[in-house]
Amino acid sequence: MREILDSYHKLSLFDTVIPFILIIRFIKWAGWPSWLFARVQSLPKLPRMKAHLYWSGVHMRTVAITADPDSQTLRSVTLPASWDDNAAQALAELAVDGGPVRLASEAARWIDRIDTTPQLDQTSSKDGPVSIGRSLSYLLLMRHMAPNRALWQGRDDEQFGFVVKLSSFVADNLFSPEQFVACLELACESLRRIHLSQKGERSGDLPLFEEYQQPVSGESTAGIILLSDLDACLAAIGLDYDSEEGRQFSIAVTALASLVLKKNTLRPLTVLASPLFPSIEHIATAIAEACPACKAPFPPVELGFSAPGPIDALLGVEACGLAPIFSPLDEKGHLRASTQSRLAFRGLTPEKALALALNNENPLPIADGFSFARMHDALIKLADYLPPRPEPEMETLLSRLERGVRRSLPPRQNGFSQKTSIGGHALFMRTSEFEDGSLGALNLVPSRESPMARGLMECLGHAVSIGLQCGVPLETFIDQFAYTHFGPCGTVEGDPSVNYASSMLDYAFRVLSETYLGKHMPDAPLRSPEDQTEDPLLPFGQDKELHKKLPKKPHSLRLVS
Repeated sequence: MREILDSYHKLSLFDTVIPFILIIRFIKWAGWPSWLFARVQSLPKLPRMKAHLYWSGVHMRTVAITADPDSQTLRSVTLPASWDDNAAQALAELAVDGGPVRLASEAARWIDRIDTTPQLDQTSSKDGPVSIGRSLSYLLLMRHMAPNRALWQGRDDEQFGFVVKLSSFVADNLFSPEQFVACLELACESLRRIHLSQKGERSGDLPLFEEYQQPVSGESTAGIILLSDLDACLAAIGLDYDSEEGRQFSIAVTALASLVLKKNTLRPLTVLASPLFPSIEHIATAIAEACPACKAPFPPVELGFSAPGPIDALLGVEACGLAPIFSPLDEKGHLRASTQSRLAFRGLTPEKALALALNNENPLPIADGFSFARMHDALIKLADYLPPRPEPEMETLLSRLERGVRRSLPPRQNGFSQKTSIGGHALFMRTSEFEDGSLGALNLVPSRESPMARGLMECLGHAVSIGLQCGVPLETFIDQFAYTHFGPCGTVEGDPSVNYASSMLDYAFRVLSETYLGKHMPDAPLRSPEDQTEDPLLPFGQDKELHKKLPKKPHSLRLVS
């Protein structure tokens, strides 16, 4: 074979190209043989070839989408065929450059950056440096883990991190702590490699040819790992969000993640007992016993739960961070995967669940702000970062304030009228009530004040009335306006239940508290003469010199024709 190739290379241009050209011209002049034409026609027709894109063996699709809903500009986004359009929109939002967006190209930026960093000594192997880029790309394609926005877009001035989807580690209704630990260790190694490679740049030194050195104790954290999709993970293993078993599982998983992130650092390792989930406790105990004393510890990695953002949409989570899934349906009106899992654990089909719902029976427990707050309180001591704690009381208040719904007063209204004098200034107050006797409207008229002061007081009464009719509790207004200090103030005449008022609003809302809530509010303490100032009535503290009468000019006669 070698001799044939050598003889072929020795041929000249005349010996190879010219005969081929002559053969082609002869075929064109003589025409194709009929037997060859019939043979070609008898061959089976091949299907039309389509350009399919693949990345690491995963079939990709291309969609046209816009990152900004208000923009009319469409961008071509190439992502795995199994990912939805929300992931495509999140990928377009995360893209650094304009133009078409491809997941492989966008992920190559941060994957190559991690691969080019020096390898940690404790994770090195005898065969040489190990590339972790392929493992990171596989975890991204399986939607197990993705970098946060700072690492994805290369924002060196922000904290790098990874977002881990908890529900992706559930298979056959069982949570896999081994795969979860392996994913966390890979994320920690990636963050520490980037952090140690940038140590000289952050300190101001720019080493050119210095060898890699182990980190010293006391330096800053290497990054943060955020857990997400907790409620979907609980649903996949058959646990309710607002249950003691669900909170115990969340505590066990969070404690295991915290233990993995503290490994090979100066932070103490603590194994949390989990009698309901012995497999998680067994893995944690094995990690603590296998971790040797570190002479050159690595920088620690913080742990937290994610907040809503494009990374969670890219991973396809049902609820961000530790938040519950409030709706059993998705955006298209279909049952969520978590809803189907919870129905299956209860032995209910979608048809039976629908029948129960039509019979005013709820087949699944409904998560609310109170359950969210209980989960937040259970995990606050185990994580370094948590989203703000929800306020269930405010949620209850907002549920009462239905947008666009205003309660109307009856045609004939009950209430009371009160005429008083506060510091010598007259005030006329009139109330109107709903059918149930609760306050529905308030009218405040300072009859002898300036038109501006009278108009402001009347407008305030109208605003309070609208708030009461839309569902705002009377306690909110009382807490806001009672004991306010401004003029006119002083002794109250005409109402024996109140002796002193620090303002007209103070008197009015303390009277409303005693009348409609049954809560007596005592008078405010008298202000000392040194603290008392003149009433800030119109003209609102203008200089008295301006109000002195100017000297009268002598009248002069003028001739008018």
